[in-house]
Amino acid sequence: MPDNSELLQRWQRLNQWLLDHQGFWQPVPFTTPSPDWMEAYPELSRWLDHLDDQDCQRYHEDVDALARALAPMWPAMTERVSLLDWPHLEAGDVSLPERLAVDMPGRKRQQAGAFASALIPLAAPVLDWCCGKGHLARTLSRHTDSMVQGLEWDETLVAEGNRLATKADMAVHLRQQDVMEATLAFPQGEHGVALHACGELHRHLLRQGVAGGAARLSISPCCYHLGLDGDYPPMSHRVGAVADVCRLSNLNLRLVVQETVTAPARVRTLRVQTEAWRLGFDALQRSLRGCDDYLPVPSHPTRLNQQGFAAFCVWAAEQKGLSLPSGWQPEHWLAEGRRRQRQVRRHELVRHLFRRPLELWLVLDYGLYLEEQGYQVRLGTFCRRELTPRNLLIDARRRETQV
Repeated sequence: MPDNSELLQRWQRLNQWLLDHQGFWQPVPFTTPSPDWMEAYPELSRWLDHLDDQDCQRYHEDVDALARALAPMWPAMTERVSLLDWPHLEAGDVSLPERLAVDMPGRKRQQAGAFASALIPLAAPVLDWCCGKGHLARTLSRHTDSMVQGLEWDETLVAEGNRLATKADMAVHLRQQDVMEATLAFPQGEHGVALHACGELHRHLLRQGVAGGAARLSISPCCYHLGLDGDYPPMSHRVGAVADVCRLSNLNLRLVVQETVTAPARVRTLRVQTEAWRLGFDALQRSLRGCDDYLPVPSHPTRLNQQGFAAFCVWAAEQKGLSLPSGWQPEHWLAEGRRRQRQVRRHELVRHLFRRPLELWLVLDYGLYLEEQGYQVRLGTFCRRELTPRNLLIDARRRETQV
């Protein structure tokens, strides 16, 4: 494979940009109160500190708007726009009609329809990897004359998916299968698809599909950190051979899929309280130990939620073998925790600017791996981010079997 491929050029540019700015995305705000960038970029630090809570929340929900707001003082945010500029691959709406989308959540129906639209015409036969109840398989079956097969490890989901396909008179057959099983061989010449298969599940499909001679592989990855121990090992030989390459830990991969999650008000309130308590105790333990290092504390018993911050600190100190001095003033440390919580929310904004670039770095590595294995690779988005933030699609066709 020549070293002048478009994917390689884009990966090289992105890799260098991430290396140049790793001081922004490597430190974790919860454990690092004063990252080095605060001193190097005082204007950015002051801007964040003066951000009110309403704007802070708005930027958490729209990181691209944050990048635009910061561009005048931070030129790297202008470059970020071009780094994230990829084609939109969806060609129309081929979602299942609601009468056929029984037991299929509306958002999942739209996601499957958008994903299928970007793949038509399909390469037959189709194999849906980690298919669940076969929602994607049923969507795709309306656009091929061949039976769509699906693999899923949960027998209950397999049975329910086959029932739904039979009821709708669709040419879909699911079977129970652990796709990570060592003896599983990918059927030669098939079109492997995976919509939001997590971590090692989608990486295993890439490897198995290549080894089995898949005619086409179409994947929207998700949860890149799952199934991975230690640093991420690049799949592409060209990426792995680069001396100055980003080293991504499991924690970095978690950042990629860290999005705002909607939860009931009670759950959100408890989450805010727990974070303030933990940050307050963190400030307290640093003072007690005379050591400015984070000290991890295990999950606390639920009974402490009703007993207050002081009781939590007594429990946490016992867990870490610390003694609290008499008259230690829990009110002061809770106030410090709330101050840190406000700071963490604002520092998280900076780190979240690098979620999408890191995700593209990973997806480009996948694409380069497939290029090296004899595939022509198309990379882009298959739906808007409001439908799912995991909207990247890798669509690879083996060169001698393009359709």
